[in-house]
Amino acid sequence: MKIKPIVKVVQRTLVAASLCLPLVAIESHALDNNEPRVTQIPTDKTWGERMALTVMQQSPEAWKMMHYKLLSSPKWDYTYGLVLMSFQHIYQKTGDETYLEYGKEYVDTLVDAEGNIKNVKGDKFSLDMLNGGKLLFTLYEKYRDERYLKALKKLRSQIEWQPRTKSGGFWHKKIYPYQMWLDGLYMGSTFWAIYAKHFSEPQASYDDIAHQFKLVEEKTYLPETGLLAHAWDESGIQKWADDSGKSPHVWSRALGWYAMALVDTLEVFPENHKDRAELVAMLERLCQALVKYQHESGLWYQVTDKAERFGNYLETSGTAMFSYAMAKGVRLGYLPKKYDKVAQKAYDGIINGYVQIDDLNHELHLTHTVGGTGLGNSPYRSGSFEYYVQEAVRTNDPHGVGAFILASVELGR
Repeated sequence: MKIKPIVKVVQRTLVAASLCLPLVAIESHALDNNEPRVTQIPTDKTWGERMALTVMQQSPEAWKMMHYKLLSSPKWDYTYGLVLMSFQHIYQKTGDETYLEYGKEYVDTLVDAEGNIKNVKGDKFSLDMLNGGKLLFTLYEKYRDERYLKALKKLRSQIEWQPRTKSGGFWHKKIYPYQMWLDGLYMGSTFWAIYAKHFSEPQASYDDIAHQFKLVEEKTYLPETGLLAHAWDESGIQKWADDSGKSPHVWSRALGWYAMALVDTLEVFPENHKDRAELVAMLERLCQALVKYQHESGLWYQVTDKAERFGNYLETSGTAMFSYAMAKGVRLGYLPKKYDKVAQKAYDGIINGYVQIDDLNHELHLTHTVGGTGLGNSPYRSGSFEYYVQEAVRTNDPHGVGAFILASVELGR
């Protein structure tokens, strides 16, 4: 497969070496037996559409897009929710139902007539499982299929029983007792906020949603940088927790989830709610801190505030999330206009250095996206610097692809 980088290979190699970037090879994605939906990606489309068309060409069935996992059957997972929500953003921008139907096919393989979702078990209390529920709002509005409404209600019911810290914060999962992770705000609290808006829930729901954000900022805030640690363990039992329960490092994608959670929640949050101004202030505090750590290329490092440490590298998913959140924050009036330039610089950095184009079919390949990163569990993830920089780095990983498309649509690129 011939790859045409946007910048010369020699230049990329020199930059990678100087910044301690991992040199990521383009992976060959074998298509299944289904006929691909397109044979050559149109170059006159936006970057976001070109990436979406690449995904559909490589994975005619959406559930196969996580090619590195080699799944044997469809699975409900937060990463599909991220990517397919970005497809819905393209649909809403262009009116092209191709992007909506791609996600609909995925949802329809997993949601039965009673609204039960395959592999979603409420007793696991995983906030991750709520993220895919965001797809159901647009699908129900358009198709009026009662399955989608029933599934939404079942996901909403999980929130009623979700275990909480003593201070009222949702556990990230049942297997992570008394722990709040930044990603959980995007998965759970934003889903709840959208649901509350659609179904006219009382102010108490918004009070609780705001409490989740305020609590996680209070408990993970690092005054020396203005950034937030990846997670907090109220019990202090975890080996990765310090005396205050914080995890030891700042991870850019976790901050990206949190930034996106704030802008997406504010979009549906009541204008007259007592905590709205505080949520806006949280977003601006975060962005003020992030600007200090943006690399001259426009990107942010995997471990956000440790640019100088050997092995750290510029990472694309967190960068794309920041770009999206800042651009949307400016558009909706939550952030000063100066942050639009920061968002544009970040996006330009990705395009100029981390997107490669296949000469044969014009597919896009987004490089330098970290795979999965977490804390605890088995084998135990310590949260050390070495752990974060040694996790797998992939090309066209859904975390990066979804965030890239969201930023593309938001910036009109």
